[in-house]
Amino acid sequence: MKTDITYFEKPGKENTDAVMEIVKQKADEKGIKTVIVASYHGFTAEKAVHYLEGMNVIVIAGFLEATSENLSLTFSQGDEKLIREKATVLVTTHLFAGVTRAVRRKFETTSPSEIIAQTLRLMGVGVKVGVECTVMAADSGLVNTDEDVIAIAGTYAGADTAIILRPVYSQNLFDIKIKEILCKPNDW
Repeated sequence: MKTDITYFEKPGKENTDAVMEIVKQKADEKGIKTVIVASYHGFTAEKAVHYLEGMNVIVIAGFLEATSENLSLTFSQGDEKLIREKATVLVTTHLFAGVTRAVRRKFETTSPSEIIAQTLRLMGVGVKVGVECTVMAADSGLVNTDEDVIAIAGTYAGADTAIILRPVYSQNLFDIKIKEILCKPNDW
C-alpha cells in the first residue's frame, strides 16, 4: 500500500483547515465513519462539525480540574450549542493523567503511564493526544474496538495531526494499531 502523508512546517492552529480537508477525503476514501477530535476550547470541534457533517464526530474535551466552584465545561472558542448538537462530547480524565498525576505530585516521581505518554510524543504531541483520546472514547463506550477511526489532535491549539487507528480499551493499550499517519507537523 502506498499513501501520502502531509507534513506541516510548523505545528499549531493554522493547520486546522488543512487537517479537516485531509480527514474528510481519507474518511470518504476508506469508508471511515467515526472521527475523534481533541478540543478543549471548541475551536477544533466547531471546525470538525462543519467539515465532517454527516459523520460520527466525538469531541474529547479533556477533564475539569477542581480549581473553582464552577465545574461546567464551556467552549470559549466555538459555538457550544452547535458542537453539542452535531457531536458527542466527552469530558473525562485524561488516559495518561488522573491518579498518575496525583502520584507524581505527591511523591515527586514518574510512572509507567507518563513514560508511555512521553514515548508517544516522540512522533509529535498530536499523535500522543490522538491515541489518548481514542482510548478514552473506547473506555467510555463511544467507539467500537472492531472498526477503524480517525483521530484529530494538535500541538497545544487547533489541529495539526490526524491518524487512522483501531481503538482499544485502556487495559489493552499495547494492542493499539496506528494504521496510518495522515498528517503531522515535522517539528513540535
